[in-house]
Amino acid sequence: MVTIEPKISMAGRYTIEETCKLLGMHRSTLHRYTAKGRIRCGVRRSTMRKFYLGSEILRFWKAQL
Repeated sequence: MVTIEPKISMAGRYTIEETCKLLGMHRSTLHRYTAKGRIRCGVRRSTMRKFYLGSEILRFWKAQL
């Protein structure tokens, strides 16, 4: 987990890979936190791919401090 606040757009949508880089964690760790409900994700209807909102990433990061 990174100690410096991620520079993100609050309304932006971030892929799993981008979210992992911003938070400094492994993909499996992000999946585990998502499954436990610690961080919420959305799903694109056309491709069924998960995304994370910038505001949710920042909320999760602040909660981990």
